[in-house]
Amino acid sequence: MAITTETFGRVLVAHTPEELNEENARELMNALETPVANGTVCVVAQMDRTESLDSAGLTALLDLRDELRQHGGNLKVCNLTETGQKVFELTRLDDHLDTFDSVIDAVASFLSAG
Repeated sequence: MAITTETFGRVLVAHTPEELNEENARELMNALETPVANGTVCVVAQMDRTESLDSAGLTALLDLRDELRQHGGNLKVCNLTETGQKVFELTRLDDHLDTFDSVIDAVASFLSAG
């Protein structure tokens, strides 16, 4: 499954797949490699389709966040499914990543930050 992205100003929104596992996490990282290398450091992971996350998927999100922060940006997450929200809470990932109910709110948080 190809990772689809769209751009809103200086913010890149990546639509995560139904499963964020080792294989798909690598695909997500590869899809964002070029935009990040070209200076896009504000990324929103829209996770409204993601029903399954494993440790590799969660680690990829944290690795991506760390890489973006090294370049002055950040990763934010939006539209978590009920399952995704439970996984984030159980793993305390919600303490490490900013989460939003909508992509509009997530994108706006970057744009209002300057």
